[in-house]
Amino acid sequence: MTLQRLDHFVLTVQDIATTCEFYTRALGMEVVTFGAGRTALRFGQQKINLHEVGKEYKPNAARPTPGSGDLCFLSDRPLAEWINHLRARRHHRGRPGEEDGRARPHRVHLRA
Repeated sequence: MTLQRLDHFVLTVQDIATTCEFYTRALGMEVVTFGAGRTALRFGQQKINLHEVGKEYKPNAARPTPGSGDLCFLSDRPLAEWINHLRARRHHRGRPGEEDGRARPHRVHLRA
């Protein structure tokens, strides 16, 4: 089984405003707000969602620290196939993900 592409990257940072200022000034990224006041950096067709350390959105890393990140991939395979594939290799951890208390039936979250 293979993945299609990277959907987005999540970066845990010390300070969102400082991070946005750096990436817009140094690399020309665009700051975007989505969801319930969440912040991301956009460049081309890619997006980096920002989590401030201590104020992370679910799901998040087991021990988020500034500079750590999470990856979200897209696939054309059904979620059930991925879960079976990952379980067979003992990589699946739990059920499809939830964010902000809402079920996300088309996602599965892993921790290495």
